[in-house]
Amino acid sequence: MEQRFPAAAPIAADTLLAQVREEPPGGRLTVGDPRVVEFVTKFARKLLAPALARRFPELTSLGFFLRKGELAKALSTLETAGTALRFPRGLVFHVPPANVDTIFVYSWALSALAGNPNVVRVSSRSAGAAEVVLEALNSALGDVSPETAATIRATQRMVTYDRSDEISGALSRAADLRVIWGGDASVAALRKYPLAPHARDLTFPDRSSFAIASVRGWQEATPEARLSAAEGFYNDSYWFDQAACSSPRAVFWVGDAEGARAAGTEFRQLLGQVLAAKHHVVEPAMAVQKRVSAYGAAIDGLVSSIRFDGNALATLELADATVLPREWLGAGTFANARVGSLDELVSIVQRKDQTVSQFGFTATELTGFVTALAGRGVDRVVPFGSALTFAGVWDGYDLLAEFSRLVTVQA
Repeated sequence: MEQRFPAAAPIAADTLLAQVREEPPGGRLTVGDPRVVEFVTKFARKLLAPALARRFPELTSLGFFLRKGELAKALSTLETAGTALRFPRGLVFHVPPANVDTIFVYSWALSALAGNPNVVRVSSRSAGAAEVVLEALNSALGDVSPETAATIRATQRMVTYDRSDEISGALSRAADLRVIWGGDASVAALRKYPLAPHARDLTFPDRSSFAIASVRGWQEATPEARLSAAEGFYNDSYWFDQAACSSPRAVFWVGDAEGARAAGTEFRQLLGQVLAAKHHVVEPAMAVQKRVSAYGAAIDGLVSSIRFDGNALATLELADATVLPREWLGAGTFANARVGSLDELVSIVQRKDQTVSQFGFTATELTGFVTALAGRGVDRVVPFGSALTFAGVWDGYDLLAEFSRLVTVQA
């Protein structure tokens, strides 16, 4: 295996596992260990450097998430009732996706904050922001105390290896928790490697997301708020070419038909202005993908009309709002429909629906919508611009709680 962090010579799986099982300098990690907090906050500062933020805006969100104050806030949510004591869960093996360059850092950081030794498999197909993150991690080792650096080197590993039954099998057998991101196929592929009887999987299978916008809310919004909504929607959708599980793939306008048409037209115009201001570039292959998917949906009878605003934006008007294409259709391709009320969306929601991005609704309206769903689908409802903002609760899991365990003591 290629050892990406801490950067070192290639290493065999058995050797790596033996090393991370050893007690590190200063003793084993604990939940909220100061050594982890010190390292992660130094790493976060590197991500927030202006030069990096300009090249990779998504790293700014990651850097803010990992600030010392945010880590303290996350740890404060861990409760221990009565005589229960909280401890790290054990060795955690993470298998993140290749199409979202930063997800492996969130997963790893929260697990390390819970005091676990970690092995993260970084895809060989990861590039761009992922490479910058690995460079920043290695550089941060020089900014912390010698004891902290030695502890991090001993307990935290990020590796890259080609598909290997031997390596994946060894890491799986050794893990107390295996975290699998990347969709149904990834979950199925990793589950063929057995875990120890006491261990379990934390899985993040295929998910889809959509956006809702209130016609009334749009009409009452200021021009500045409408432009801000378009900018937020751009960030939600275009940062990862709409491939992130939380990026919206459809937009539902909620309200009267005439108002929805007018609001939708203005929204597309504003989104077009944002795309132009961002100098958004569409690769030829993506432009072709967009058209193939759009015309395919038309052939299947899912859409009544198709609108292309250049190569960056395609709007597919749904023939039936209850029949929603959930697969990725190409960056900047959005199904579009109108419903009279949020109640009409309740029957449309499926268990795989993850994030609902919203604009213009009240807290009461959104709470009523989620209550009507009764847990059958949708794990988070966020404003436009926050779909990609990671949180300690993801896909319905409280991650810090999942990465730790409780021990009860009674005298």
